[in-house]
Amino acid sequence: MKVWDGFVRLTHWAVAGIVLWNLFGPTDSTHRVLGYVAAGLVVARIVWGFVGSRHARFSAWWPTRSHLVDYLRSLARARPIHHVSHNPLGGLMALLLWFLILALALSGWIMRLDAFWGEDWPQEIHAWLAIAVEVCVCVHVAAAVLMSVWTRENLVRAMVTGNKKAP
Repeated sequence: MKVWDGFVRLTHWAVAGIVLWNLFGPTDSTHRVLGYVAAGLVVARIVWGFVGSRHARFSAWWPTRSHLVDYLRSLARARPIHHVSHNPLGGLMALLLWFLILALALSGWIMRLDAFWGEDWPQEIHAWLAIAVEVCVCVHVAAAVLMSVWTRENLVRAMVTGNKKAP
Protein backbone atom coordinates (compact mmCIF):
# COMPACT_ATOMS: atom_id res chain seq x y z
CA MET A 1 0.00 0.00 0.00
CA LYS A 2 1.10 3.56 -0.67
CA VAL A 3 2.31 5.14 2.58
CA TRP A 4 4.98 7.72 1.90
CA ASP A 5 4.02 10.39 -0.60
CA GLY A 6 6.50 12.02 -2.94
CA PHE A 7 7.01 15.06 -0.72
CA VAL A 8 7.90 12.93 2.31
CA ARG A 9 10.37 10.88 0.26
CA LEU A 10 11.87 13.93 -1.44
CA THR A 11 12.44 15.79 1.83
CA HIS A 12 13.79 12.65 3.52
CA TRP A 13 16.38 11.85 0.86
CA ALA A 14 17.29 15.48 0.17
CA VAL A 15 17.92 16.13 3.87
CA ALA A 16 19.81 12.82 4.16
CA GLY A 17 22.07 13.79 1.26
CA ILE A 18 22.66 17.28 2.63
CA VAL A 19 23.45 15.94 6.09
CA LEU A 20 25.95 13.47 4.65
CA TRP A 21 27.57 16.17 2.53
CA ASN A 22 27.76 18.62 5.42
CA LEU A 23 29.11 16.04 7.88
CA PHE A 24 31.91 14.86 5.59
CA GLY A 25 32.39 17.62 3.03
CA PRO A 26 34.22 20.93 3.32
CA THR A 27 32.90 23.62 5.68
CA ASP A 28 32.67 26.36 3.08
CA SER A 29 29.88 28.55 1.72
CA THR A 30 28.25 25.48 0.14
CA HIS A 31 28.12 23.86 3.59
CA ARG A 32 26.37 26.94 4.96
CA VAL A 33 23.85 27.21 2.12
CA LEU A 34 23.07 23.49 2.22
CA GLY A 35 22.58 23.71 6.00
CA TYR A 36 19.95 26.39 5.52
CA VAL A 37 18.33 24.38 2.72
CA ALA A 38 18.16 21.35 5.04
CA ALA A 39 16.56 23.50 7.75
CA GLY A 40 14.04 24.84 5.22
CA LEU A 41 13.20 21.29 4.11
CA VAL A 42 12.71 20.25 7.74
CA VAL A 43 10.37 23.20 8.32
CA ALA A 44 8.46 22.27 5.15
CA ARG A 45 8.21 18.66 6.35
CA ILE A 46 6.92 19.83 9.73
CA VAL A 47 4.23 21.87 7.98
CA TRP A 48 3.45 18.78 5.88
CA GLY A 49 2.96 16.93 9.16
CA PHE A 50 -0.14 19.07 9.71
CA VAL A 51 -1.50 19.42 6.17
CA GLY A 52 0.01 16.55 4.19
CA SER A 53 -1.17 13.13 3.17
CA ARG A 54 -2.75 10.75 5.67
CA HIS A 55 0.35 8.80 6.69
CA ALA A 56 2.61 11.87 6.64
CA ARG A 57 0.52 13.66 9.26
CA PHE A 58 1.63 13.73 12.86
CA SER A 59 -1.73 12.31 13.87
CA ALA A 60 -0.73 9.06 12.10
CA TRP A 61 2.52 8.55 13.98
CA TRP A 62 3.06 10.95 16.86
CA PRO A 63 5.06 9.01 19.50
CA THR A 64 2.88 9.38 22.57
CA ARG A 65 3.96 7.87 25.87
CA SER A 66 1.37 5.10 25.64
CA HIS A 67 2.32 4.27 22.04
CA LEU A 68 5.99 4.13 23.04
CA VAL A 69 5.29 1.88 26.03
CA ASP A 70 3.11 -0.48 23.97
CA TYR A 71 5.71 -0.63 21.21
CA LEU A 72 8.61 -1.24 23.60
CA ARG A 73 6.62 -4.05 25.25
CA SER A 74 5.96 -5.60 21.84
CA LEU A 75 9.70 -5.46 21.09
CA ALA A 76 10.48 -7.09 24.44
CA ARG A 77 8.07 -9.91 23.54
CA ALA A 78 9.89 -10.21 20.18
CA ARG A 79 6.62 -9.45 18.37
CA PRO A 80 6.85 -5.84 17.21
CA ILE A 81 3.55 -4.16 16.55
CA HIS A 82 3.16 -3.37 12.83
CA HIS A 83 2.68 0.30 12.01
CA VAL A 84 1.65 1.53 8.60
CA SER A 85 3.36 4.86 9.19
CA HIS A 86 6.35 5.37 11.53
CA ASN A 87 6.51 3.15 14.58
CA PRO A 88 6.78 5.19 17.80
CA LEU A 89 10.57 4.86 18.03
CA GLY A 90 10.95 5.83 14.37
CA GLY A 91 8.70 8.83 14.97
CA LEU A 92 10.75 9.84 17.98
CA MET A 93 13.93 9.58 15.92
CA ALA A 94 12.43 11.71 13.14
CA LEU A 95 11.52 14.41 15.65
CA LEU A 96 14.97 14.26 17.25
CA LEU A 97 16.76 14.50 13.89
CA TRP A 98 14.58 17.42 12.82
CA PHE A 99 15.30 19.22 16.09
CA LEU A 100 19.04 18.63 15.72
CA ILE A 101 19.07 19.84 12.10
CA LEU A 102 17.21 23.01 13.03
CA ALA A 103 19.54 23.54 16.00
CA LEU A 104 22.56 23.06 13.71
CA ALA A 105 21.23 25.69 11.31
CA LEU A 106 20.60 28.08 14.19
CA SER A 107 24.03 27.54 15.73
CA GLY A 108 25.65 27.92 12.31
CA TRP A 109 23.82 31.20 11.81
CA ILE A 110 24.81 32.41 15.29
CA MET A 111 28.46 31.63 14.54
CA ARG A 112 28.36 34.18 11.71
CA LEU A 113 26.84 37.03 13.71
CA ASP A 114 29.10 39.96 14.60
CA ALA A 115 27.75 39.82 18.15
CA PHE A 116 29.49 36.46 18.69
CA TRP A 117 32.71 37.15 16.76
CA GLY A 118 35.59 35.60 18.69
CA GLU A 119 33.32 33.52 20.92
CA ASP A 120 34.07 29.80 21.00
CA TRP A 121 30.77 28.51 22.39
CA PRO A 122 28.70 28.81 19.18
CA GLN A 123 31.24 26.71 17.29
CA GLU A 124 31.48 24.22 20.17
CA ILE A 125 27.69 23.83 20.28
CA HIS A 126 27.63 23.42 16.50
CA ALA A 127 30.29 20.70 16.69
CA TRP A 128 28.44 18.82 19.48
CA LEU A 129 25.19 19.03 17.52
CA ALA A 130 26.96 17.62 14.46
CA ILE A 131 28.24 14.70 16.55
CA ALA A 132 24.71 14.13 17.88
CA VAL A 133 23.39 14.06 14.30
CA GLU A 134 26.09 11.55 13.31
CA VAL A 135 25.14 9.25 16.19
CA CYS A 136 21.41 9.57 15.49
CA VAL A 137 21.88 8.93 11.77
CA CYS A 138 23.87 5.77 12.56
CA VAL A 139 21.17 4.58 14.98
CA HIS A 140 18.45 5.47 12.45
CA VAL A 141 20.09 3.54 9.61
CA ALA A 142 20.95 0.57 11.83
CA ALA A 143 17.39 0.44 13.20
CA ALA A 144 15.88 0.63 9.71
CA VAL A 145 18.06 -2.26 8.54
CA LEU A 146 17.54 -4.31 11.72
CA MET A 147 13.77 -3.82 11.71
CA SER A 148 13.64 -4.59 7.99
CA VAL A 149 15.33 -7.93 8.61
CA TRP A 150 13.38 -8.69 11.79
CA THR A 151 9.93 -7.84 10.44
CA ARG A 152 10.65 -8.89 6.83
CA GLU A 153 9.44 -5.49 5.68
CA ASN A 154 12.00 -3.52 3.70
CA LEU A 155 11.72 -0.09 5.32
CA VAL A 156 14.49 1.42 3.19
CA ARG A 157 12.72 0.35 -0.01
CA ALA A 158 9.49 1.77 1.41
CA MET A 159 11.15 5.17 1.73
CA VAL A 160 12.30 4.90 -1.88
CA THR A 161 9.07 3.60 -3.46
CA GLY A 162 6.55 4.91 -0.94
CA ASN A 163 4.98 1.46 -0.54
CA LYS A 164 4.78 -0.71 2.57
CA LYS A 165 3.11 -3.98 3.45
CA ALA A 166 -0.54 -3.59 4.39
CA PRO A 167 -1.34 -4.65 7.97
